Amino acid sequence: MKLLSKLTLYITLSKTVIVILFIVLLPGLVKDVAFRYTNYSLEEQKKKVIDVINKNGIDYYFQGDSSYGSYTMLKEEYISLDRSGSNAPADTIETSRRIVENDTLTYRVLSHVFIYGNKKYVLEIGKTIAAISQYNRPLQKVALYVLTGLIVFTLLVDLIFTRLLLRPLGVIIGTKLLNRKFPFKEELPAVNTSTTDFRFLDDSLIGLMSKIREAFEKEREFTSNASHELMTPIGILQNKMENLLDNDLPEALQEKVMTMMHTLGRLKKIVRSLLLISQIENDQFAKSPAVNIGLLVEEVVKDLEDRFEARGIRVKVDIEKDAAIHNVNRDLLFQLVYNLVNNAVRYNKENGEVLIGGQYKPDASYILQIKDSGIGIPGKDIAGIFDRFKKSTRTGEESYGLGLSIVKSIALYHNWEIKVVSEPGIGTIFSIVF
Repeated sequence: MKLLSKLTLYITLSKTVIVILFIVLLPGLVKDVAFRYTNYSLEEQKKKVIDVINKNGIDYYFQGDSSYGSYTMLKEEYISLDRSGSNAPADTIETSRRIVENDTLTYRVLSHVFIYGNKKYVLEIGKTIAAISQYNRPLQKVALYVLTGLIVFTLLVDLIFTRLLLRPLGVIIGTKLLNRKFPFKEELPAVNTSTTDFRFLDDSLIGLMSKIREAFEKEREFTSNASHELMTPIGILQNKMENLLDNDLPEALQEKVMTMMHTLGRLKKIVRSLLLISQIENDQFAKSPAVNIGLLVEEVVKDLEDRFEARGIRVKVDIEKDAAIHNVNRDLLFQLVYNLVNNAVRYNKENGEVLIGGQYKPDASYILQIKDSGIGIPGKDIAGIFDRFKKSTRTGEESYGLGLSIVKSIALYHNWEIKVVSEPGIGTIFSIVF
């Protein structure tokens, strides 16, 4: 999952969790706020009553009676004032029941004991729980709407800011990592960003790619130069050995010279292969607009006809006559197909078969498959079969690991994809996706 997707998911989930927690805690929070506000309101009313008593006297309420009581029409609030006995409670605010005109109601009650004229009095001010709670649900709705709006707003802001923040990272990945064809020929400009971490990452990638390009250029130059320089002494040695064979040499010495010429021939073949790989990597081959793949495969099969017959291998070609590969060098495509078909013969069983087929895919790509009924490739060896100078473990024959390396270089040069599926004892399928 991409970093932007993970951050988006995290932001969305975190906001959702906040909303859920708020919904769960909202009733208790609103209730607590309502009770706190009620306590504050009762305290304010108590102060007003005490101020009136201090200003007008206690008889302002008693008016000759021994107690005073008053309540609203719906009995939502009440106030009572009475002389206190010795067991009068301390000042409290609590929820308790009171009987008002034969109705038992639950009130939030403030009780206050005070002394006036050397006598104790108890003041009670109450408000019904129903009256306190009647605004809870509207308050919950308003709070929920406000919170939801804030969450949506902050979510949009977070997502927009996250995209803007991570945009340089996307540019770095798109320009430095994705769809880059090795070797890296062009030097890409640095990404414009004020984020230190992204700047460090971009500079590190630019430096790393520059070092890789320099190392590759040195290796490619060495391979090209060494291959060219080796061909001259190889040719001289080959001529001298041929001249020796023209002389009357003892049979034992002739066999030694022939062995040396055979070894020199293998060396010459290796040098030519390295030179071809170097030329491919140096982009020294022109590309044709289109090449008929069917005719090319027929030519390859004809060139290898003797090898097919020598081992009794049957060949079947199933390619459309008008199938064409575009923007390709024909000689390199011929070399690629030739190497793969040659391997299909070399590692096949006696009296086996080779199937060469091609087909177009819905995404407009073309796939060429070369399937053999040979000894197959062990799964652990598939990853390294395209490496240079990789010794073959499939047969006892000598292999210098350049045939498939050339195939890989040609595929990379044309930006083709090679897939390998193999099962020991069953066979191998090479698929080239054009």
